[in-house]
Amino acid sequence: MASPDDRRQPKYQQIADALKDAIRSGQYGPGDRLPGENDLMATHGVARMTARQALGVLQNEGIAEARKGVGVFVRDFRPLRRQGIKRLSQEQWGSGRSIWSADIEDRTLVVDQVSVTEEESPADIAQVLGVEPGRAVCVRSRRFVLDGKPVLLSTSYLPADLVAGSAITQEDTGPGGTYARLAELGHKPVHFREEIRSRMPSQDEADRLRLSMGTPVMLICRTAFAGEGHAVEVNEMTLDSASYVLEYDFDA
Repeated sequence: MASPDDRRQPKYQQIADALKDAIRSGQYGPGDRLPGENDLMATHGVARMTARQALGVLQNEGIAEARKGVGVFVRDFRPLRRQGIKRLSQEQWGSGRSIWSADIEDRTLVVDQVSVTEEESPADIAQVLGVEPGRAVCVRSRRFVLDGKPVLLSTSYLPADLVAGSAITQEDTGPGGTYARLAELGHKPVHFREEIRSRMPSQDEADRLRLSMGTPVMLICRTAFAGEGHAVEVNEMTLDSASYVLEYDFDA
């Protein structure tokens, strides 16, 4: 029986909530097709726009995804639990493991759309790295694809003279990645700072991450500091918000 609060909700929200209940109960499982607009119109006696809005709620919340010309399906991608503290520990990258191995378990991760260039430093990056604006920086841009789904875009900036001639200037930085190579160069990261915010994606970000309409992105800017508080890397990341759970586990 509907409660008074339920009746005060817009009809499209009531339908969306009913669909979410059906998903939670197992009536619709991962990868299953949800009732289409025509089905919802007939079942609930609503206009097409109301049915479309109801399905849009599930897409915006990352519960469902539309497949052009086919329908709307329960999202079958299992969110990635990003362990913000564990993944950056020296125990992780210092032993030659990727920082991603703390998150992905036995899932398949591919890094594609990789480019490594030397460019003039943007003013805001130069300020954090403590270099003169326009000074050359090594720029590492990558896209991370988990289980066939693009989940993250990453662009790292490092002082070019600091990493010149090292594997950091190559597409494959080797075991332990960038932080292990920085340690070999005598600039071992000893402290990290991450800033997190959220916004709607640009068209390029939506295309590269294959985002459903209305899905926001999370932005994480990580700065790695070597001894004496000297910044050695700024990494700007764009995450598909529906693909992530951000986990920070630490003692009081």
